[in-house]
Amino acid sequence: MSQKNETAVFALALLLTVGIVGGGAWWFINQNSGRKINTITPNQKNDNNLSIQERISFGEKTLIPSDITSQKKQGIQAIANQDYTKAIASLSNSLNLKRNDPEALVYLNNARIGSAKNYTIVASLPVGADPNEALEVLRGIAQAQNEVNTSGGIKGVPLRVGIANDDDNPAIAKQIASSLVKNQQVLGVVGPITSDVTLAAGEIYNAGQLVTISPTSTSVKISNFSRYVFRTVPSDFMAARRLANYMVKTLQKKNAVVFFNSQSNYSQSLKSEFASSVSLEGGQVSSEFDLSKPDFSAAKSIEQATKQGAEVLMLAANTDTLDKALQVVQANQKRLALLAGDDVYTVKTLEVGSEQAVNMILAVPWHIKGNSQSDFPQKSEQLWGGDVSWRTALAYDATKALTTALERNPTRSGIQQVLSSSDFSANGAAGTIRFLPSGDRNAPVQLVKIVPGNRSGTRFDFEPVP
Repeated sequence: MSQKNETAVFALALLLTVGIVGGGAWWFINQNSGRKINTITPNQKNDNNLSIQERISFGEKTLIPSDITSQKKQGIQAIANQDYTKAIASLSNSLNLKRNDPEALVYLNNARIGSAKNYTIVASLPVGADPNEALEVLRGIAQAQNEVNTSGGIKGVPLRVGIANDDDNPAIAKQIASSLVKNQQVLGVVGPITSDVTLAAGEIYNAGQLVTISPTSTSVKISNFSRYVFRTVPSDFMAARRLANYMVKTLQKKNAVVFFNSQSNYSQSLKSEFASSVSLEGGQVSSEFDLSKPDFSAAKSIEQATKQGAEVLMLAANTDTLDKALQVVQANQKRLALLAGDDVYTVKTLEVGSEQAVNMILAVPWHIKGNSQSDFPQKSEQLWGGDVSWRTALAYDATKALTTALERNPTRSGIQQVLSSSDFSANGAAGTIRFLPSGDRNAPVQLVKIVPGNRSGTRFDFEPVP
């Protein structure tokens, strides 16, 4: 592809992106199916000057002020005034108007608890930096809390959930972790959601002996990082191994090039693990292309890869470099086979990649159609009014792991001991939840393929690979 055409493709990608996130509305789009179930306007900016107290809420203030109903405002004010009867009525009315608001559901359940005895956990989320991903994760936490509390609590004790805005910032996440460690009411944490932030905050949680479970951080550096840091998402080692095996055994190809972001721990991790796994399978990674370089050119990279005899393009892009990865997809023009990690598992890939992305294989932690035995997809659709993403499913699992541990030993040290024990298990959205001694989840990854379809509304869908 010429430089001129490449520029045109990038412009198209940007226009599509603006169409999604601009124009006064930001659609929550399910990462698995594309069915739109939430509209927010991201007018809350990253503000590093916010105090830690302003970043944490149990219902007395909103951390997601965009597209807020008047009933939700009234409910939050009522919680601040400790008028829990009014808060319950107002937040219930708000959810009748906007059923897919997880913050309102969390605060409603907290209001129902009032000042009664409870077990408290906190979600550390990038509310200001990435409100869509924060909402996806919060839906899983809210669903688990709602199920626990409406079924009688944890041996009769309800679950209270706080929300903390870490802005996907390692320094802020560490301050939040310090605050939560000092608050002896907090018995566990769900999050953070990116590897770099989890590693930073994990140092504080480890020192303070407070368990945190990340639903979405996949870097191999998290394995054996701390006795107090767990995750419900499989590590990059698992994803890389599945992709390498598929490349060599199923596609019967042995020469790959990898596109990655050198500034991302996740991306670096997936790239390195894939190269190692391909080598063990008898193949090779002949080149690596850094998407974060200012002079990166998709067209020139494809040309160079082709000259080196590459048969496969592996996209280890993270969210920040997804646009450039999609330029690679377009520039490739379906000449070389495409593999990708879970940050490419987004409706944007279907929209921008379009026909050029058909047959791309992705290694993902969960697909809504991946487990026919699970009733989680049906329950989540009934609750939220649409399909949910893998982040929602694995945040649900993180919360279920904590509540199961709380049932057995409701102390900080007790939770750590329960989760670490060889006989621990809990039923989750993505199957049985068990942890390895490393803190990693003992679970496989799912391969999905991009195919023509109508479910997402983009003319293309992700479907599980048998």
